[in-house]
Amino acid sequence: MTGSGAPRVFVAGHRGMVGSAIIRQLEKAGGAEIVTRTRAELDLTDQAAVRCFFESEAIDQVYLAAAKVGGIHANNTYPAEFIFENLMIEANIIHGAYASGVKKLLFLGSSCIYPRAVAQPMREDALLTGVLEPTNEPYAVAKIAGIKLCESYNRQYGVDYRSVMPTNLYGPNDNFHAENSHVIPALMRRFHEARLANAPSVTIWGSGTPMREFLHVDDMAAASVHVMNLDKAAYDANTDPMLSHINVGTGADCTIHELAETIAKVTGFEGTLAWDTTKPDGTARKLMDVSRLKALGWSSTISLEDGLKDTYQWFLENAETVRT
Repeated sequence: MTGSGAPRVFVAGHRGMVGSAIIRQLEKAGGAEIVTRTRAELDLTDQAAVRCFFESEAIDQVYLAAAKVGGIHANNTYPAEFIFENLMIEANIIHGAYASGVKKLLFLGSSCIYPRAVAQPMREDALLTGVLEPTNEPYAVAKIAGIKLCESYNRQYGVDYRSVMPTNLYGPNDNFHAENSHVIPALMRRFHEARLANAPSVTIWGSGTPMREFLHVDDMAAASVHVMNLDKAAYDANTDPMLSHINVGTGADCTIHELAETIAKVTGFEGTLAWDTTKPDGTARKLMDVSRLKALGWSSTISLEDGLKDTYQWFLENAETVRT
């Protein structure tokens, strides 16, 4: 701890959607000295640089939100980048934290760690019980490695490194790139541009029937801080040393068709929706079992429509600087 008694908290990936939300949550709560580094200041794939950072900064807690992320197109196009960069970031930060005496760390994973043909809703104990979704397997493998790094360092070194697995996230600071973004920002941008152009329709990949769960990033940040600050006895009582990760989601899902209709409503697009059924749908359903998290005292509070309204307002206010 610092002389002031406030813990020095390093948020890795603070400029990203999740990292920036965690910063907002920590600032709201107060009582922490937040430490950040831009990519230009610290290359998290550089082991020596990360080691020097931890040796010099006296960090007490780490939120590991830094990652290379993207949608189906990006994962299919850049598989080597996704597995390499994420493995390096995780290994460097987790080992660097341990080597410098950091006792508490929270690793943020992804729901794609679970097998493609997994029972719904997805329970934590489904991990490593089947084949992964091929389109994002390299990314999923890297995230599974991060979970196992935390578990292994806990077992061997007695540290307290925890993992949370979020469902599909959206919100302020999301990536709105036309090809490399996830479904909500991609659709939001397309509906927005279609409305401005008075386009009669918007074409969407697939049939619209797959079901997905979506969590606003401010809910994710609140859950992350909650899990980080849980008493160790309470956390350990609801986890297993060999299966310590915790799902984070709403526990409810909707079809892509319902999602698209809601985004059209939020953006003011009044045209028709056209479904390109020659394009892949992906997995039929992905819903998280969040009973473990609820038992630990946290549930989501932001509805999908309210979250989409908040996200679209942020998009409009940051149109010139948004990631596109």
